[in-house]
Amino acid sequence: MSYYARALGAKIGPDVDLHTLPPVTGMLDIGAGAAIEPEVDLSGYWIDGDTVRVGGIRIGAGAVVGARSTLAPGTRIGRAAEVAPGSAVFGRVRAGQRWAGSPAVRVGGKSAPLAPERPQAPRRWLWAYAASSMGLGLLPVLSFALGALVLVQGARGAASLAAAIPGLAIWLVPSVLVTGLVFAALVVAATRLLSIGLREGIHPVRGRIAWQAWTTERLLDSARTLLFPLYASLFTPTWLRLLGAKVGKEVEISTVLLIPSMTTIDDGAFLADDTMVASYELGGGWMRLAAARIGKRAFLGNSGMAGAGHKVPKDGLVAVLSVAPDKAKAGSSWLGSPPVRLRRVVNESDLERTYRPRTALRVARGLWELCRIVPVILSCALGLAVLLTLAALATTIGLAWTVVLSGLVLLAAGAVAAAFATAAKWAFVGPIRPGEHPLWSSFVWRTEVADTFTEMMAAPWFANAAAGTPALAVWLRSLGATIGKGVWTDSYWLPEPDLVTLGDGATVNRGCVVQTHLFHDRVMSIDTVTLEAGATLGPHSVILPAATIGSDATVGPASLVMRGESVPVGSRWSGNPIGPWRVVKVRSYQAAE
Repeated sequence: MSYYARALGAKIGPDVDLHTLPPVTGMLDIGAGAAIEPEVDLSGYWIDGDTVRVGGIRIGAGAVVGARSTLAPGTRIGRAAEVAPGSAVFGRVRAGQRWAGSPAVRVGGKSAPLAPERPQAPRRWLWAYAASSMGLGLLPVLSFALGALVLVQGARGAASLAAAIPGLAIWLVPSVLVTGLVFAALVVAATRLLSIGLREGIHPVRGRIAWQAWTTERLLDSARTLLFPLYASLFTPTWLRLLGAKVGKEVEISTVLLIPSMTTIDDGAFLADDTMVASYELGGGWMRLAAARIGKRAFLGNSGMAGAGHKVPKDGLVAVLSVAPDKAKAGSSWLGSPPVRLRRVVNESDLERTYRPRTALRVARGLWELCRIVPVILSCALGLAVLLTLAALATTIGLAWTVVLSGLVLLAAGAVAAAFATAAKWAFVGPIRPGEHPLWSSFVWRTEVADTFTEMMAAPWFANAAAGTPALAVWLRSLGATIGKGVWTDSYWLPEPDLVTLGDGATVNRGCVVQTHLFHDRVMSIDTVTLEAGATLGPHSVILPAATIGSDATVGPASLVMRGESVPVGSRWSGNPIGPWRVVKVRSYQAAE
């Protein structure tokens, strides 16, 4: 990654462990021996109302930035400083200090390295990482190639492209199934092989064990995208067991990213969307690996983290955008990074619809989940249609004009994919109203089917590329969202769009979730979310149900607007959970620009 960052114009010192994407602006300076963990936001810009805030980021030699942290434009991290996972940094972190939280503040004493001295760094392991990157990219290619061998059976004996279409349509479903099964088998086999000899401890980044851990995470990050229908389903616990994780009974797991051999999930646990479990830590050329555990009937909220050596206690809760503590008492609840105790009221609900479903409910859910293969097949059919269209154009008007018109073909494909996702939402779910639905109810299962249409059709063909454009706003309106004029949204993730209102000129930055539902105690509670005219939700922030951001108000990066909160008109807030954006932070942030 360091070579790619330098190609973009960033200044990267020697022996830097860069495990996240660099900014396309090149406005990044990382000193020698620094370590940047996965999913750190180094973009160096965000949109605040009608202002684009841009600034360079400087990270000193030997500093460590924890996973899923956000560094605002103008951030300066001093030499040997440490930023804890899940933090949001504005302004300056002095040399040797340890900071944590959103907004980040100084915690404890000096930063502590994983080991007193840097290990040797054999150059051959750089080639191993590079080879792994290429190999991971080839796994989907190999899977699609084997699926294509099945598909071409339908074109045998056809005299023309038009004549081949009926046969290709017949063989498309077997081809898709072969592709998916082959890729899943390759993921399981590779993950199992990579787990051999993987053990807890502190290991050199340029060494076998660290390479195994890094490759495992990257592989499973790809898998949860390409094999999305397997997640948040009855099959997910079995899938994770196949990968090597220890998973108990009656567990509900969504799109988790984990190191399987380091993960234990006890009976009745619930892991929400985009959780991270047993992820590695970096520092000083070393990687720390340790087991993580999700306790019995524990809950890990959306984008929550249970890092190396951490545990979500029995009957405990780690909230949205929060980090699990090192140790905690059973039944305790935690919020933020570093985590603080949270008062919680347990919802009493029908056990038959939450933890102990009847066989009939299991069968019904399984049948609905089988429907998730439909958008996968349709997405592949759309890809096949694009290829056939381009082939027909090439034979009719020549290769040069086909290249010229290929953009229009892809735009048309994106429109078709978006239309299918919209149709699925209204056909399977219909209008959505505030209320509560237990996990084992058809409403929840139907929304998951509609979400699969979004993730497997609309996202790859349309929504990812349309981020920040009027086209995305038009599509979100078609799903039922109320979107005003001049809205900028970098995120298509509006889980229950009917309940979302984005007023004129509102801004939703990258990585945000307009979270209209919560799933505590296995009951889906949904309510409205409103951003009034000119309101801003900063990058990687989450706003929970029944919350409102007032006109021209700003919620800063990596912030959490709690359920039912109302941000006053024209005010500025930040933090997890949000509080008034302190003057000292604003000044240092603005000065850094």
